[in-house]
Amino acid sequence: MKIGGFQKFSLIDYPEKVSAIIFTQGCNFRCPYCHNPELVDPALFGPLIELEEIFSFLEKRKGKIDAVVITGGEPTIQEDLLEVITRIKEMGYLIKLDTNGSKPLVLGKLIVEGVLDYIAMDVKAPLSKYQEVVRARIDPQQILESIRMVMSSGIPYEFRTTVARQLLSPEDILEIGKTIAGARCYVLQKFVPSKTLDQSFLKATTFSDSEFEVLRRKMENSFVDHCEVR
Repeated sequence: MKIGGFQKFSLIDYPEKVSAIIFTQGCNFRCPYCHNPELVDPALFGPLIELEEIFSFLEKRKGKIDAVVITGGEPTIQEDLLEVITRIKEMGYLIKLDTNGSKPLVLGKLIVEGVLDYIAMDVKAPLSKYQEVVRARIDPQQILESIRMVMSSGIPYEFRTTVARQLLSPEDILEIGKTIAGARCYVLQKFVPSKTLDQSFLKATTFSDSEFEVLRRKMENSFVDHCEVR
């Protein structure tokens, strides 16, 4: 596994758990607002972190950390993802996977193997606008397959969308709502222009608090059990 970063402690990345975070290097999307460009653009890649270094840390922290979050980049493009997760699970840790949902076969294998405890899947846009937003060739049906798989998995999950006004309208968010109708949790993430893959998006904006609140209520009234704004 190509690991571009490792955070030893977090109170916010796994709901109600203390976690460590593995950041995988490489992604098959090129979302312009991405806040981890050093994990996406090969020209910005830094030195890799050895897996054994992380395993050693996790062995020592048993009982002090509850969970490991695997994010990126995009973890599901890593060939040994299942093996790495299995080894961490055997240490007694909960596993949360952050994914863009572009590899339903990989995601399905992880679900079937029973190695995931929480899934956070990004839904980047309405299916009709997917390639435009992620700036990569992608079959939107793969995203839809992953959505359905996550919802039927029996595993705690959330869907989430990063909202940049330059890419998504309120109508687009409601269209996403139709796609994930019946979901237990949907998170609208405010775009914060601190570090971006596309430098022009440092000037991008997000919705106002009042616009987010209107959307949150509509989502809960019409499509999902719970919607929150972060």
